[in-house]
Amino acid sequence: MSERGHAKSTRTVPRSGRAVDPIPFPVAPMLATLVDAPFHLPGWVFEEKYDGYRVLACKRPGRVELISRNGNDKTKRFAEVVEGIEILPARTIVLDGEVVAFDETHRSRFQLIGAVGRPLVYAVFDCLYLNGKDLRGLPLSERREHLEALIGNSDRLRLSRRLARNGLGAYRTARKFGYEGVVAKDLASPYVSGRSSRWLKVKVRQEEEFVIAGYTAPAGSRTGFGALLLGAYVGKALRFVGKVGAGFTGRQLTELGGRLARIRRSASPFADAPRMRDATWVAPRFVAQIAFQEWTSDGKLRQPVFLGLRDDKSPAECRFPAA
Repeated sequence: MSERGHAKSTRTVPRSGRAVDPIPFPVAPMLATLVDAPFHLPGWVFEEKYDGYRVLACKRPGRVELISRNGNDKTKRFAEVVEGIEILPARTIVLDGEVVAFDETHRSRFQLIGAVGRPLVYAVFDCLYLNGKDLRGLPLSERREHLEALIGNSDRLRLSRRLARNGLGAYRTARKFGYEGVVAKDLASPYVSGRSSRWLKVKVRQEEEFVIAGYTAPAGSRTGFGALLLGAYVGKALRFVGKVGAGFTGRQLTELGGRLARIRRSASPFADAPRMRDATWVAPRFVAQIAFQEWTSDGKLRQPVFLGLRDDKSPAECRFPAA
């Protein structure tokens, strides 16, 4: 991810953690690179990959801000998390983590965020600034020590869960308990904005973000639309990957149907538009989180289910995996 849309610090950060005031925030997050298979490397740790909203949190005297990975302000939406950060025993902090909601088996589920009666938790995995000191140049092992001392036993905040010390064992644990995946991190790594090869991720569940580029007409008593037409980019071309008609509530069908109707267009945005008589094309502006069983041999989604919209991801980030 580029630094575009985020403030940049113009000051060099020494390893010792020199005092910096004011905090340059927002900061572009450090992003893990997807790899195909689990692995083990000495000097690395293996954490649970959460299924939620990536959020950077900044606390200054009298103010807390929550910013998503693409720069959207989430402070009001995640007020429960703000309350948890406000009571932390530090004057200034910048944290990196994931806002999640857990099911009854303690697994994070994106579709539960915002559900009535479902509390939100901020799973924190990094500390970038603490009491005026920039910690990004320190190794992850030292930043984690600061984080562990800071978080304590907060109800709204918890440390990211570390799995087995061996990466292959961590992957087996993630599969056993149905976690989304594993994030592997080099303990010696500094915090560097953008995509990094010193943070790697392996997925267990099949979930991806796809661009909504059209919809089909509803049938019978269904309202809004029948199914969403989904795509992912290969280079600059949007490729059709299938349609999803499962997983919607009646309210979602009505509300999303209305939003899509306002961005209709006459021409298909797909480079390989499917032949459908009842298709309505839309500008590729919205991103959907989709669970599915597998990819078919011709590059389509098998048994997709809609989980929700993502406003923290841009359509350009939805890339076809084979690319």
